Amino acid sequence: MPLSQDQQAEIDRQRAESASTRRPVAPALEEVLYQAIPVLDHGFVRVIDYMGDDNAVVQAARVSYGKGTKKVSEDKGLIHYLMRHRHSTPFEMCEIKFHVKLPIFVARQWIRHRTANVNEYSARYSILDREFYIPAPGQLAAQSVANRQGRGDVLTGAEAARVLDILKQDSTTVYDHYAEMLNETEAGETIDAEKQGLARELARMNLSLNFYTQWYWKIDLHNFMHFLSLRADPHAQYEIRVYADAMVDVLRKWVPLTAEAFEQHRLHATTLSKGALDAIRRMLKGETVTLETSGLGKREWSELQAVLNGEH
Repeated sequence: MPLSQDQQAEIDRQRAESASTRRPVAPALEEVLYQAIPVLDHGFVRVIDYMGDDNAVVQAARVSYGKGTKKVSEDKGLIHYLMRHRHSTPFEMCEIKFHVKLPIFVARQWIRHRTANVNEYSARYSILDREFYIPAPGQLAAQSVANRQGRGDVLTGAEAARVLDILKQDSTTVYDHYAEMLNETEAGETIDAEKQGLARELARMNLSLNFYTQWYWKIDLHNFMHFLSLRADPHAQYEIRVYADAMVDVLRKWVPLTAEAFEQHRLHATTLSKGALDAIRRMLKGETVTLETSGLGKREWSELQAVLNGEH
C-alpha cells in the first residue's frame, strides 16, 4: 500500500482543517488537496499547495487589477490564444507543489526537467523503507526491435515468471544486505550491539533503482504543462507516464480552462516541420507524394503517415 495507517491518519487530520483566505482558490482541487493519488504499486502523487487559477493567467495577460473579465467565454478565448501562440509568461504566474513517491529510476528521468524546485528524501540521514517497484505482468516486455528506448512484445510463460522471481529476490536480498550493513532495522533499532554499522550515506549505494524515494516538487504552470506534454505522451516510458496521467487530472481540477486549451493545442496536437507541411500541401493539390519524392527522411515520413492515418 502507498500509505501506512499513521500516514493516512496524518493526511486525514490535515484535510479536516480549513482556513479562510482572500486568495482565489480552485474548488475542485481543494477537494483533493493533500490526498494521496495512488500510482504504481507503492507510489503516489498528492497536491500540497498551489497559487493562482485560470483567472490569474488572464489577469497577468491583461495586467488588470481584478480577476479577468465578467464573461468566461472571453477568458477562455484568451487562454486558447495564449496557448496556441505559445505566449507562456502569463502561465508562469501560477505555481503548484506536489509530494511524490516514486521509484528511483523514474526519479532519475523526472529530474531531467530542471525548471522545478525539488527537495528529495535523504538516505544520508534516514533509512529507506522496504518498498520496491515490481512491474505488473502486462508491463514485462522485451526490448523493441524498432526503438532502442522502447518496449516490444510482452513476456509470457516461464520467462515472465522467472523475471518476476529475479526482481523480487534481488530486491529482497539487497534490502536485507542494506539493513545488515546499517546494523539497523527500518525503525532505526540496532540489530547487533557489538557492531558499529556502515554509514547510511554509504549503505544506500547497494540498493537497486526500483526502490522508492520521495520528494517535494514545485513548478510553475507553464513548465508543468511542458513536463506533461512530454511525459503524458504515449511514447513516454509507462512508469513515468502513469504519474503524468494522474497529474493531467490534477491540472483539469486546478485550471480547467487552461487544461482544455493545453489538451487541444499541445497534448493531443502535432507539430509539423516545414518539409512535412509542404508534403501535405502537395497531397491536397492531388499530387501523389511518396517517401522518395517527399524530401523527408524515412523516420519523419513514417511519423507523418501515422499522423495522417490517425495513429498519433
